[in-house]
Formats: sequence, structure tokens, C-alpha cells
Amino acid sequence: MTTTTPSRGRRRAPTRIQRAAGKAAALQKPRVILAGLLLLALTSVMLLDGYLRAEVGGDQRVRTGASSSKVPDKVLDGGPILTFRGGRATTVSVPDKTIALTFDDGPNPTWTPQVLAILRKYDIPATFFVVGSMVSRYPGIVADMVEQGNEVGIHTFTHVDLSYQSDARVNREMQQTQLALAGAAGITTTLFRAPYSSETDAIDNYSWPVYKKLGEDGYTSVFVDTDSDDWKRPGVSKIIKWATPEDGEGASVLFHDAGGERSQTIKALPTYIEKMQAKGYTFTTISGVLQAEEAAGGQQPGGPGQQGPNGQAGAGDTGSGISALQAAHREATGATLYEGKALIGAVAVAEWAVPVLSVGLVVVGVAVLGRFGMMLLLARRHYRQRNKRRFSWGPPVHEPVSVIVPAYNEKECIANTLKSLAQSTHPIEIIVVDDGSTDNTSEIARDAARELGMTNVRVIRQENAGKPAALNNGVRSASYDIVVMMDGDTVFEPDTVRHLVQPFADPEVGAVAGNAKVGNRNTVIGAWQHIEYVMGFNLDRRMYDLLRCMPTIPGAIGAFRREAVLEVGGMSEDTLAEDTDITIAMHRAGRRVVYQEHARAWTEAPGSLRQLWSQRYRWSYGTMQALWKHRKSLTDKGPSGRFGRVGMPLVVIFQIVTPVFAPLIDVFTVYSMIFIDFQAALLAWLAVLGVQLLCAAYAFRLDREQYRYLLMMPLQQLVYRQMMYLVLIHSCITAMTGGRLRWQKLKRTGEVGTPAGVS
Repeated sequence: MTTTTPSRGRRRAPTRIQRAAGKAAALQKPRVILAGLLLLALTSVMLLDGYLRAEVGGDQRVRTGASSSKVPDKVLDGGPILTFRGGRATTVSVPDKTIALTFDDGPNPTWTPQVLAILRKYDIPATFFVVGSMVSRYPGIVADMVEQGNEVGIHTFTHVDLSYQSDARVNREMQQTQLALAGAAGITTTLFRAPYSSETDAIDNYSWPVYKKLGEDGYTSVFVDTDSDDWKRPGVSKIIKWATPEDGEGASVLFHDAGGERSQTIKALPTYIEKMQAKGYTFTTISGVLQAEEAAGGQQPGGPGQQGPNGQAGAGDTGSGISALQAAHREATGATLYEGKALIGAVAVAEWAVPVLSVGLVVVGVAVLGRFGMMLLLARRHYRQRNKRRFSWGPPVHEPVSVIVPAYNEKECIANTLKSLAQSTHPIEIIVVDDGSTDNTSEIARDAARELGMTNVRVIRQENAGKPAALNNGVRSASYDIVVMMDGDTVFEPDTVRHLVQPFADPEVGAVAGNAKVGNRNTVIGAWQHIEYVMGFNLDRRMYDLLRCMPTIPGAIGAFRREAVLEVGGMSEDTLAEDTDITIAMHRAGRRVVYQEHARAWTEAPGSLRQLWSQRYRWSYGTMQALWKHRKSLTDKGPSGRFGRVGMPLVVIFQIVTPVFAPLIDVFTVYSMIFIDFQAALLAWLAVLGVQLLCAAYAFRLDREQYRYLLMMPLQQLVYRQMMYLVLIHSCITAMTGGRLRWQKLKRTGEVGTPAGVS
């Protein structure tokens, strides 16, 4: 056993590692927070979109048949316009030969523009009672509506029966609609019509307090005299008939420009207008009716000194020369205007983002299912091909190989690692490269080798420089043409090295990936990683092997031709994923990389979520770095081009893009369960889980693993995948900000001891 010990550098190692770790910790927190904020923003966008579509907070209850004993008779028997002048309930009727044409439930992108075109053609105004959520979604239509000279009133934000709602909900429905109007057209309004209302005699004991409260706030409530019932789609002639007042009486007439298919309304409206004009009727707005009543001797609509919504002056403060539109509309200013524009902007984002995400999820879902199908087919083919009795890589490889073990503070594991290598059935030399450890790793390695009687072990100490430098030191010191690389926390089975080196009988093979297994799988986190290793890594490697575009040889177990490693410049320090970097470099050098399923290594996976985050962050960020570094392979020829045009897109799509979007499936599922259809959403999620379980079960069968670990898979999908999403976002942010980390050391317990069969 040979030991090489530099004369200096031992005390400097902790300082460098501590500085790197401190810098990493300082950078990590804001990036994690940003990733969490992105997830929160997505959830907020979905909830806003659901609220606009009445999926969130929707209330379909409609009250009927309630008593009206507490409602004044003069209100029940009065006109269709209800005000509270001076705090007293007052109703106003539409003058004879006058029609206040009103439309409910808009705006609608299909029907409202057609209604506006008809009104513009006949040069008549109307009053539109708009739903705030629809205003938020189609602000341009409302702006055109107001600019054309029409009047708008509030029809609540989500079209709910206010008699069922709390005072807070009533206020919210009104204020949100006012903000929507402010953002869309720069105005607020004093007019209100309750959803599901008709004539004043329908006011009951439950809705009356709502009208009183809104009246005190400065709102004028508007009902109808004549209802076209166009929402029933009874036919054009009946719509016209039902909308026609009797005996020349004036009327507040109700049509709908939204809320369903309105083609009959569009056909009936021109004929109706012409018919009424032929009978001598004039058309006006609700404010026009109030001004006519004022001119006839009544008080002004707002009452002396009465304040309108949002604390603005009521109509009574505007003076007798005010126009009809000015009487109802107020110019939005200050916070109301800016909050309204912010609401319109947020809704625009939601309206754009949610459909795009929905389409993206469909694409991701199809891609993921396609990947599963491809993995199953190719994995089955790979298994049958490599396990045929007549399959052979060529003449058996018996030549000795060098096993390189980079180690930094591996006192808990290094003895078990050497003990497993001592049982190797293939001749090996072992090179332990101590990368500036501070826990006596090198001394423990020497003592273990001495106790085991191992004369084939060399321990090399170097100043702390990172894992790639340690591996390169080992490659330079290797005595044989084939080098096996493993981690200091990993143990091999007796036949591992023998199986691992057999593919080198084929002269085209430059590197071999082994089968890494999770040794500490009896914890929840360990079981999750065990599933991932068997299904996500090893099933993938079978597929990539057949496609000849293997992206990564695991650091825990891999073998290389020494000359090939030196040819590509050794293990690079350019990226955090030196294993991915060297694998791609092998492809670009024209070397074939294969997967040897029978060469098994048992490694200690991270034992806590914090350590898991640290490891996967390094992996994902390092993978991005390696792909970017070798991006020119996209235009190369030969094996390099094959990886660039086949392997690289597969890695980008399935290791970066789809993992980022995959958790959205869970978010959409939860959203659908809560707000849309619980049963359908649950069945869809279970169907996707079933496909994943099928793939995992097949992977476990190929690796001869126990199926009981698959019981942890549903929980893995709910928790683990969300964490991987945040890790990838973290990595993307780090990549965009140019961050860099050094080789990170995970806390080890040494619980992965000698594998079965090794004594």
C-alpha cells in the first residue's frame, strides 16, 4: 500500500469549503423564495380565473316565493326605478311613449358588439347592466359601449343572488365591479340591477335590506316594466310582442346581450326598434328617465348632498344642466382608477395564462405518456437483447482495472467501500484520492486496507480541489487501461466490476454506466429515491442505450477507457455535473456509451429533504451547464450529432421541461377537485398515477426489486414532485443569474454497509 502526502494544504481546505458553502447558502434563500413566489403566482392566477368563471366562490342559489310583508306597498306598487332620496324610498316610472332599453348579463364578445352596432345604426342609447367579471375579461367592449353614448350599471361581479350574501360579500361584489368599470372605461356608476330580479313587486323580505343598504350608499336600483323573455328563445315574433308596452305606456324593457345564445335577440332588436319608433316612442337611458322626472318637478336623483358610490358626489350635486350620462357615470380617479387598471391587467394575464397552461399540460401529458410507452418498449427490447444466452460483447475481459475512489470527509463510509472492493471477483487496483478531508478519511482508509490485508490499495492525498480534480488525479495515477469510478459512500457486489468491464470487449465502447441502487431505502425519503432510481434512471438508461445517446454515467458506478478520458481532457470542472459532462464528451469523441444492468452498486442517498434538495439542485443545474457547454453537438456529424439531435432534446424535454410542468398537473387536479368536479378530477389523476405505477412495476420486475416500495408512489407524486419542481426553478434561476457552486458534500451515516453476499 502506497501513500502520497503533500507537505501543505491540509489546513486550507476547510476554509475554502466553508467560504463556498456560505456563498451557496446566501444565494440559495432568495432563489428558493422566488421559486415559491412563482408557484404562488400560478395558484393566484388560477384562482382569479376560476373566480371570473364562477368556479371559485360561485353561488347558484336563487330565492323564490319569499314573503314581502316588510316591503312598503308604495315600493311594491311603484315604478321600475328605486331611489332613496333623503333616506326615503322613492320609485320613478318611465314617462308615456318612452322606452328605457336595458340589457343584462354582458358584455359578451359575440353578441354585445352586434347589439351596439344596431343601436349605433338607429342612433339610440341603451343602459347595459354589466357583470363585473365579464367587464374584466372584455374591457374593450365596455369602453366602446360608453364611448358610443350608452349607459352602464352594475349587475354584480359574479351574478349572484345578493339576498343570500353577507354584507361583506355584497360590498365586494359592488366594489369589484366598480374597479372593473374604472379599469375598462375610466368611470364608475350609480346604477344597479340585481341578478334574477324583475318588477318591483318581486322584492321580498330578504332582498329589501340589500336595496336599502345600496340606496344608502348612493345607488339607484333598476327593475323592469316589460320583459322580452328573450333568454327563453321563444322566437323573434314573441320577443317583440312581449317587449311591447301596452296602450302607449312607458316602460323599462329588458333584453339580454349575454348569458347564452342570443341570435334571436339580434334578429328581433331592429324590428322592435322600428316598430316602437313607428308608434311614436322615443328611446332613452335610465338617467334620462330620472332627468325627465326631475324636469317635471321631482327632486334630483341623488338627493341633496347625497354621496354616490366610492364617496363621489351624488347626482343631486351636479346641477340642473347635467347630461343624462353624466348623472349616472362618474369619472374614476386616484386609487380607484389605478386599482381598476391593475385588476384588468391581472385578469388579462389570467385569461392568457390559464388557457396556455391548459394546452401546455395537454402537450406535457401526451409527451409524458409517450415517453412511458417508449421506455417500456425499448426497455423490454433492451432486456431481451442483453439477457439472451448467446449475447456477448466479445471475448471475456480478464485484464486488471483501476478503481478510483474520490473521497472528501468519508470517515463513515470509506471502510465499507474498501471492504466491498476486497471481495471483487475481478482483479483490481484501488486508488483512494483524499480531496483534503478533515476527518481522517485517509488514515481510516489505510487502516481498513491493512486490516483487510489489501496490498492493492493506494491512498493519495491532495489539497482540496473538488471531485473532478480528485478523479483526474486518480486517472493519471492509474496503472491499467480501464478505470472504474465510484463514490466514497458506495459499495460494490463481488461481481460488480467483472460485469461492468465486459462491454469493453467491443472496441467501439468507450464508457459503461452501471446500475446504481439506493441502499438506505427503508425511510420515506429513501423509498422515494429508490423508486426514482429504478424507474427514472435505470429504465431511462435502457432506452438511451438502445438509442445510443446515453446522457449520464452515474458517479456512483461507471467505467471508462483511460485513453478516452485523457483524450477528452479528463473530468471537467466547467460544470457541477462532471458525470454528465464526461459522458457527453465521450459521445462527441465518437465513443459508444452503454448500460450494464448487472453491474450493481449500492449508494447512500440523501437522508433529509435539505440534503436531497442540495444534491438534486447540483444535478439539475449541472445538467443544464453540460448541455449548454456541448450545444454544438446539435450540428455535429456522427455519434456527436446523434447525441445532439436525439439525446439532447430528450434530456431537455424530459429532464428539464416536463418535470417543471408535471407538478402543475397536481395543482390543476386539486383546483378541479375543489372547484369543478371532484370525481372526474380524481379519476383523471388516478389514471395518470396508474400509468406511472405500471411503468414502475415493470422497471421493478426487470431489476428484480420488491414491489412493496411502490406503495409509497402516490405520496411521492404529491410531495416529491413538487420539491423537484422547486429545485428545477431554483436551478433555472441560478443558470440565468450566472451562479456557481463547488462540489457539495452530503452528510453520511455509513448505514449502507457491505451488500448481500459479501462477508
